[in-house]
Amino acid sequence: MPIGKRINYWRRLVGAYLLPGRSQLTFWHGRPEVNLEAEPGRLGQCYMKFEGKADYPGPYDTAGIPQLDYHGSVGVQYNPIAVAQYGLGNYNLYLRSADPTRKQKFLTAADWLVDNLEVTPAGPHVWNHHFDWEYRDLLLDPWYSALAQGQGMSLLVRAHAETGDQRYATTACGQNL
Repeated sequence: MPIGKRINYWRRLVGAYLLPGRSQLTFWHGRPEVNLEAEPGRLGQCYMKFEGKADYPGPYDTAGIPQLDYHGSVGVQYNPIAVAQYGLGNYNLYLRSADPTRKQKFLTAADWLVDNLEVTPAGPHVWNHHFDWEYRDLLLDPWYSALAQGQGMSLLVRAHAETGDQRYATTACGQNL
């Protein structure tokens, strides 16, 4: 990696993880918590709580979908992992409280996943990230991750179980409507 890019990479990491205040990676700063109310072998609450993700302070788009502000040249973006975790956190809270607002939030996230499943040139259907991302190597737009696929499917299976809406099951199986 060229020295200028390496410096920017380390600047982003230091700003996100070592300096106080909100960074471009605030969504990911929450402490992971195992959900002790999840029952292994039973579809119900997700095994992770994701409560901090459910109460993400924003930004959001006009439909209520969380977006992450990566600052700099990347800017505000949709991140399918964040959308899925936001939905799963709201789903868990909905099951515990029966709060219709939590139900609407988790279904809004599930609807976004249905609407944003894409076909790759190789054929698989995935949720892509539509921005270049410098990690250890540069991931070029569009790129996808296993975490987005797994957590997206997890949310959609729960949305199908809650509503009976076949769109969620079809999309969870990797098929566009």
